[in-house]
Amino acid sequence: MKGQAAAVICAAGSSRRMGGLKKEYLLLEPGLTVLGAAVKAFAARTRIRLLVIVIPPGDEDERLVRECLPPELLSAAAEKPLFFVPGGPTRRVSVHNALSFLSTYNPSCVLIHDGARPWVDADLIERTIDAALRFGAVTPVLPLVETPKELDEKGFVRRHLKRAQVGTAQTPQGFAFPAILRAHEMAAEREINDSIDYTDDTEVWGEFMGPVAVIPGSQANRKITFPGDIS
Repeated sequence: MKGQAAAVICAAGSSRRMGGLKKEYLLLEPGLTVLGAAVKAFAARTRIRLLVIVIPPGDEDERLVRECLPPELLSAAAEKPLFFVPGGPTRRVSVHNALSFLSTYNPSCVLIHDGARPWVDADLIERTIDAALRFGAVTPVLPLVETPKELDEKGFVRRHLKRAQVGTAQTPQGFAFPAILRAHEMAAEREINDSIDYTDDTEVWGEFMGPVAVIPGSQANRKITFPGDIS
């Protein structure tokens, strides 16, 4: 798969903040679920040659995921392979499982996306692929519109941060492969001895591989976290 990309769609979380509802399975519009919209966006891109969906472990969850995907993505006539990989106890472990699976195919780069971001568009996907191939690691970032503050453990302001120097990261985040797999392997080794909680894959890359490039994110590319986010 030299010069080609793979996509990993993360849908193994518990959706605790949705009040017990599995947000990826919810209807976004008639006939299209949240997860279905996210997967469909990546499947439509020519440079994405295969897709991996990370799901909660268990046959029942794979059945539920299949039921909430557009039928054309699962048919024998589908244009590209679609695989299901069971997740782990944390998001990092879940992504690691998917990357280990992809080692058989060895794509040039991989895009890692939240299954709860159904409004990702073609332009952002293509720009992420381009930047991942150029820089090795990239994340879309949105600028802050309010002034951020760093707090101490007692709830007081520790530092007054500059808006121009911080932003909010989105997915898809893109990485050279197999370097991102190696970064996750090193993170797993560190987790054996240290209590570490990696919040996203750029943090894993940044610790073990080097700098992460930034591209402009998309205001439309919202993540569904609470019930009201889907309306």
